[in-house]
Formats: sequence, structure tokens, C-alpha cells
Amino acid sequence: MTINEITGGAIGHLGVTLTWGLIVLAMIYALGDISGAHINPAVTLAFAVADRFAWRDVVPYIVAQCLGAVLAAGLLRVMFPTSETLGASLPATIDDIPYVWQSAVLEIFLTWMLMLVILRVSTGAKEKGITAGIAIGAVIALEATFAGPICMASMNPARSLGPALLSGHVEYLWMYLAMPTLGALLAVPTCQLLAASKPCGPSA
Repeated sequence: MTINEITGGAIGHLGVTLTWGLIVLAMIYALGDISGAHINPAVTLAFAVADRFAWRDVVPYIVAQCLGAVLAAGLLRVMFPTSETLGASLPATIDDIPYVWQSAVLEIFLTWMLMLVILRVSTGAKEKGITAGIAIGAVIALEATFAGPICMASMNPARSLGPALLSGHVEYLWMYLAMPTLGALLAVPTCQLLAASKPCGPSA
């Protein structure tokens, strides 16, 4: 998003969304069996609520995720000092109307859908299966494609935290921390309802 910004849209919206999905897919394959490729605090928390992840590891994971996001945004600030937002998550403004509540609803829905897919295609909090990587990466790319122009399709509190802090655009940070977390948590009971005979827990 930052390179797209400073090059005047050379990558394009679809290019950004494809990159987004592919990098998550790659990280699942590269790190899934080591750390679960957890790059999203909302996902980590939802896995713990679903009894697929140890609660003692939640705080260290979230700290690492947020620290990684801040360091990444810091690197972008050094590399591209002319960037205004560093890819910060901000609601779209169309005809001078900020789409705040629409973005809030979308972030809940998008993360709910993403987390539901993650719960259904993964066998646990550490995953390297080919089906899981493709499905999760595809959902991220799909959601960013249709919702990105309105809400930036964050789906990840850490992803929004880093650019917001380093760019100074913190006015909507609360929404991008709270709504994806709520959406991910709502996916847990949804998954359990869909699979009543096979709960979304360690035995799933």
C-alpha cells in the first residue's frame, strides 16, 4: 500500500489485494508448523477462546505481533519518508462523507468470515496444510478486493496499529483494534453451531 501510494497507484488496488493474500499464504507455509503463522492478535485470541491455543501464550504472541507491526511501519517510515499514511487503516471518505460506521460493520463481518474459514480449514493453532494456506490467503485477497475501498479491510489489529502510530493517523485506531477482535470472537460460536457434532476445539 505504501509503494502504491508513493508511485501514484502503480500497483493498483487489485495488485495490493493479491499481494496481501499471497504473503499470508506464504507465511502459513513457511511458519505454520513453528508458530502457527500468527500475525493477527484477533486470530490468536479467538483460537484461545476456541480452546485451540494455550492462554499462557496469548500475551507473548500479541506483544510480538504488535512489536513486529510497529517495527515494520518504522522501516517503511525510514524507506519512504514522503508517505503520508504508511498504509494506515482509515475509513474511505466519499463525497465528503466519512464511511465510519460502514467501515466498523465491514471490519466485524470481514474478520468474522476470515476467522470462521480459519477455524474450519485448520486442524489447530499451528497449521501448514496446503488447503488451509490457499483458503486463508484467498479469503484475505477476496475480502480486501471488495471491502478495501471502503474500510481498507484490515481484519488485523496489529496491522492497523503499526502504521497508525508511525504515521500519526490514530483517529480511527480504536475501531480497527476493537471491530476485528469482535468479529474474530463471534466466529468461534458460529463455528461451534455449524459443527455441533464436532466442536471447534482440540478434537475438531
